[in-house]
Amino acid sequence: MDKYNLKELEEKLNRCKNMKLEDVTLDDVDEISSIKIDRRKSSNERILDFIMKVKNPYIFKVNGKLVRISFSDTDKTAEDCITNVLKSLYR
Repeated sequence: MDKYNLKELEEKLNRCKNMKLEDVTLDDVDEISSIKIDRRKSSNERILDFIMKVKNPYIFKVNGKLVRISFSDTDKTAEDCITNVLKSLYR
């Protein structure tokens, strides 16, 4: 994990966290399907790689549509939330 500049990544997160969707254009963000992360790495390294590679880790494109993610202070994981959304969509 020495290859990560954690202070720089933290600054990037802080800078991007409060950006509003209205203030972002499609050219300002990455298409999520174009981001390649090595699945053989630990989950922490995959997260750091993602933050490092994307222009904004909170806002990205999915099939050309802007998507903004945020996190709440709960015990639920992102995977739990996504699974629940998919289950409700495909009943």
